[in-house]
Amino acid sequence: MTQTTPQTLTLTRPDDWHLHLRDGAMLQAVLPETARHFGRAIIMPNLVPPVVTGAQAAAYRDRILAALPGDMSFEPLMTLYLTEDTDPGDMAAAHASGLIKAVKLYPAGATTNSASGVRDFDKVRPVLEKMAEIGLPLCVHGEVTDSDIDIFDREAVFIDRVLDPVRRATPGLRVVMEHITTANGVDYVKANAANLGATITTHHLIINRNHILVGGIKPHYYCLPVAKREEHRLALRAAATSGDARFFLGTDSAPHTDPNKESACGCAGCFTATNTMALLAHVFEEDGALDKLEGFASKNGPAFYRLPENDSTITLVKQDAPTAFPEKIETGEGPVTVFDPGFPVHWTVQA
Repeated sequence: MTQTTPQTLTLTRPDDWHLHLRDGAMLQAVLPETARHFGRAIIMPNLVPPVVTGAQAAAYRDRILAALPGDMSFEPLMTLYLTEDTDPGDMAAAHASGLIKAVKLYPAGATTNSASGVRDFDKVRPVLEKMAEIGLPLCVHGEVTDSDIDIFDREAVFIDRVLDPVRRATPGLRVVMEHITTANGVDYVKANAANLGATITTHHLIINRNHILVGGIKPHYYCLPVAKREEHRLALRAAATSGDARFFLGTDSAPHTDPNKESACGCAGCFTATNTMALLAHVFEEDGALDKLEGFASKNGPAFYRLPENDSTITLVKQDAPTAFPEKIETGEGPVTVFDPGFPVHWTVQA
């Protein structure tokens, strides 16, 4: 990383290790918002129907590349959606070909389009054992879905009941705890030196549960895993800005149209692709850790996934005037609201 002046920061081009692009008209509209700043992204497979085979992953990758504007460079890193019927041979072949970089575990019913997820973990043990053998990472949505577990406790309970037993039963399995939201998640990563990493989202560094509920419900702050208490947000910020290579950026940027967010049963997800890098610069500067931003956004993720770092850079500039981010992105399915941090941000990515 080079810092040319206190107002300018040049970083290795970052990657997004957890991204929702959707499909069709939504894909066409939101893909440029990521490709403008990010070199690569781990693409979530929870379409309807989900991406469960190598052939489906290849077809989805082709649709993403077809939607990429001709003047942009971007590499989608594909994943498979783990089900109780996943074929270990098909998965291994897709990995060996270079097509897929991870497999995604959704406990059934945990979040948007997760109905096809895993209910009985014994049924996926052969897949997990093959993944450990070939070094293919498992990306985990870490929440239990039991009706008797409070939604704010789902992550902590998942670690104890599911994640730790799975990892103990499958030595060598490489795991990414995606979008951690609790001090429990941070502590679990820190206690396990090998084969474990965690992504942290932009929005979970900025909002806690009060932002969603105080003064009226804020549907565009509603996400899953839901934002937790302030003590957890501060633990996430400390982890992200620490320089610990086990923590890296995964935005979980998740576009939903305004009518689907602002409804009687609003969808979960924050759309942060447009302004993530500026928001991160604000957060890291606020915590006196601008020198750690490149590791979090550009270096730690490639190291975990055993990929080279990007060979290009981006430059962030701090201005006296607040940056004017677009309020919405227009799509063929309807408007998508860009995440609003609720405070002025003076950083921007230089065009």
